[in-house]
Amino acid sequence: MAPGVGLRRRLGTGATLLLRELSAFGVVGAACFVLDLTLFQILYSTVGLGAVTSKLLASAVSTSVAFVGHRYWSFSRRARSGLRREYALFFAVNGLALALGMLMIAAVRYGLDQESALVLQLTNVASIAVGTTLRFVLYRRWVFLAPVAPDEDGPRTTTTVAAPPRPEPARP
Repeated sequence: MAPGVGLRRRLGTGATLLLRELSAFGVVGAACFVLDLTLFQILYSTVGLGAVTSKLLASAVSTSVAFVGHRYWSFSRRARSGLRREYALFFAVNGLALALGMLMIAAVRYGLDQESALVLQLTNVASIAVGTTLRFVLYRRWVFLAPVAPDEDGPRTTTTVAAPPRPEPARP
């Protein structure tokens, strides 16, 4: 028996899919975290761009790479609802997670009047954990829609989810 087959049987299809998505999500996230840090350092130290510009460009590139990794690997077994829709929602979810992290740090720094680098770094780590959890849940719920069911006669197929029909305007 291949390694992990017994575990997959015991967990069931839903739990196996969740474990697969969570594992891939972690790998893509870690790789993009390293990419973000590396690009920031190169743009700021070597290229000579400003800190904010470097962070903005590094974040834009790493978020785009994360989108590709999540769309085609982490959540590859899910239905496709359109590249533009998924990309826009992906960036919106990342913006929400970033805003939440900034609010947490601002609340500790200014609301609780904490200036300690250790306290602020611990808050930063907590905000990353909360943001990562939020992103995973929202990616699964809003960005990459429910998994496509296997066809009875063959392999999985991807489908495009159509927008709901628009109501007809009332006629006098």
